[in-house]
Amino acid sequence: MHVTLPDGKELELPDGATGADAAATIGPGLARAALAIRVDGELRDLSAPLADRAAIAIVTARDEDALALIRHDAAHVLATAVTELYPGVQVAIGPAIAEGFYYDFDFAEGVSLSDADFVRIEAAMAEHIAADEPFDRREVSVEEGLELFRGQHQRYKVELIEDLVRDQQVATVSLYRNGPFTDLCRGPHGPSTGRVTAFKLQSVAGAYWRGRSDNPMLTRVYGTAFFTRADLDAELERLEQARARDHRRLGRELDLFTFSARSPGSAFWLPPGTRVFNRLVALSREMAEPRGYTEVKTPQLYDAELYRASGHWGKYRENMFITEAESHPLALKPMNCPGHCELYGLQRHSYRELPVRYSEPGLLHRNEPSGTLHGLLRVRHFVQDDAHIFCSEQQVPDEVAGCLELAFSTYEIFGLEVRLELSTRPEQRIGDDALWDRAEQALQSALTDQALEYELHEGDGAFYGPKIDFHMTDSLGRSWQLGTVQLDYQMPAGFGLAYTGADDAEHQPVMIHRALFGSYERFIGVLLEHTGGELPLWLAPVQAIVLPIADRHLERAEEVRERLAADGLWVEVDGRSESVGRKIRDAELRKVPVMLIVGDREVAAGEVAVRAHRGGDLGAMALDRAVARLRGAVEQRAQGL
Repeated sequence: MHVTLPDGKELELPDGATGADAAATIGPGLARAALAIRVDGELRDLSAPLADRAAIAIVTARDEDALALIRHDAAHVLATAVTELYPGVQVAIGPAIAEGFYYDFDFAEGVSLSDADFVRIEAAMAEHIAADEPFDRREVSVEEGLELFRGQHQRYKVELIEDLVRDQQVATVSLYRNGPFTDLCRGPHGPSTGRVTAFKLQSVAGAYWRGRSDNPMLTRVYGTAFFTRADLDAELERLEQARARDHRRLGRELDLFTFSARSPGSAFWLPPGTRVFNRLVALSREMAEPRGYTEVKTPQLYDAELYRASGHWGKYRENMFITEAESHPLALKPMNCPGHCELYGLQRHSYRELPVRYSEPGLLHRNEPSGTLHGLLRVRHFVQDDAHIFCSEQQVPDEVAGCLELAFSTYEIFGLEVRLELSTRPEQRIGDDALWDRAEQALQSALTDQALEYELHEGDGAFYGPKIDFHMTDSLGRSWQLGTVQLDYQMPAGFGLAYTGADDAEHQPVMIHRALFGSYERFIGVLLEHTGGELPLWLAPVQAIVLPIADRHLERAEEVRERLAADGLWVEVDGRSESVGRKIRDAELRKVPVMLIVGDREVAAGEVAVRAHRGGDLGAMALDRAVARLRGAVEQRAQGL
C-alpha cells in the first residue's frame, strides 16, 4: 500500500503496516523519536494499522500535539501508582489539560490524600516510567468492558460505559493497559511510559463527579509533565510566580475583597476594593456615553416565559437560580440580554431612532457548580459591563466597527494588547443557516474591512449567534478572554421585536451584544494577577499614603491627607509609632503608588518629601505642587508619577 507524507511524497509500505512501521521505514532516528501518528488529520497510536492512500504525519516531541500526549500518559502512570499504593481506590477520569493533567479518585472511607503523599506517589510513578511499560490498546465488546470493571468494583468506569451505550449506542469500547493498570480510554497514547521524562505532582483538590454537586466528591490530583527537566523547572518557577500573584491572595493583602461560606461564589467588597470597582463602572459610563449609549436598569427576577422567548430556558436552565411565585416559575437573571429585549419591546420604535444602544452595569446570578468557583474569576454573583444595540441590518457594519473601536480604546487605557477570535456557529444552535451565514459574514467583513488580524474558531459561537472575542496574554504568558461582540438575529425574532421603517411597514431589528470587561469582578481578578497587585495610580485603592516621621508631625500629616482628599484623591495616614523606614517598607509591600513624608523640615517649608513605589525618592516639593501632580496623573490615567 501507499501513504502520503506531509511533503506530498508517497511512501510504500506492506499491507497492514502501522504508524511505527512508517516511522521505521523513513529512518531509525524518526522511529526512536516517534510518539504518535496523524492519519488524515486524526491523531492515533503508532500501533494503529494504516489504510492505503492515507495522508500521514509522524508526531514527535517537536509537534504541537506531543505535550498533551505525554501528559495524558502521565495521568495513566499516576493512576497506576495510586491504585498500587491505595488498594480499593475507585478511579474516575484523568485527562490532559492546558497546563498539565489530573486524575480523579474516590478513596475508601477514612483514607485521604495530601501534598505530603506526593513523594511516595512520585517514587512509584518513577518506577513505572523506568520500566518503560508499553501502552497496549485493545477493543473489547461493551459486555466484556462492563464485566472487567464490575469485577474490579470500578463503578465510575461502569457508569461511563453505560453512558456511552445510552448516548452513542456503541458496541465496543477501547482499553489501554500499562503495567498492571488497565483503563477505559479513547486514547491515543505514546508508545510507552518511558516517554514521560519530566513530571511533577502539584496539588490536591476536591471535585464533584461530573461537576454536579449532587454527585460524590472526588479527590483530584493535579500534575504536569514536560519533555525536559529544564522545561519543567521553568514551568514550576512560573507557577510559583503565579501563586504569588494569585488575585485571592492579593485581595486579602490589599484589603480589596473577601468571601464567606454563607454566600459562596459572591465577593464581599471592602472599602478600598469598592473604590476600585466603582472607578471601573465610572470608566464604562465615561467611555459609553459620548458614543451614544443610554444607561438603563432592568429587573432581577423574571417569569420563565422571558427565557423561553430568548431561548435560554432550554439551553441554560441548569445554570439559573429558579424559584416560583403563585405557581409560576421565576428565575434570577443570569444575563442582561433578555431583559433588554423586553424593555425594547415595551415601546414603539421608528427607523429614525435606530440604533438604540442600551448599557447597564447589570447584576447577574449564575448557578455555577461549587467545585468550579474560583475567587473573582468564577463566581455566582457578579456585575457585567453589558450593552445591547438594536439596529437595522444596514447599520450592522458601522455598529460592529464602533464596538471594536470602543474595545480598543478601553483596553489601551490599561496598556493591554488584545488579539481577536471569530467564533462561528456551534452544533447546538437556534435559527436557520441562512441567518447564520449573514451574521458570520457581517462579523468577518467588519474585521477584514479594518484589516484586523483574527483567528477563526469554528463551532465556538453562542447558540444564538457568532461572536468576536478579545483575548490578552498576561505578564506570566497566560491567555485570558476579556470582552465579546456578538451578532444576533435570533433573539429579536423570539421576542417579536420590530421597528417602523421608512415604508411604514414593520421590520425586525438586529441585536448586537457587547461586553468589554466581561464582568467587573473577573476583570479585576485578571488585572491583579497581570500586575501582581500593582494597579496603576488612577485605579489603585490607596493612591497615596502620608508618613509622619514622628508623633509631633501627625497633625500636619492629617492636614496633608485632607488637602489631597479634597481633590478627590484616595489617601491614608500611617500614624503608627514606627520608624519612617518601617513605614516606607510597609507601604511598598502594600503597593501604594505614592508616599508623602512629613518631618520637621517639611512642616517648616510647607512641603512634602515624595517617594514613588519602586521609583524611590522624587525629592521635596510644595504641597500644592504635589497635589497638582498627583491629580494630573490620575486624570491622565497614568501608571504612576
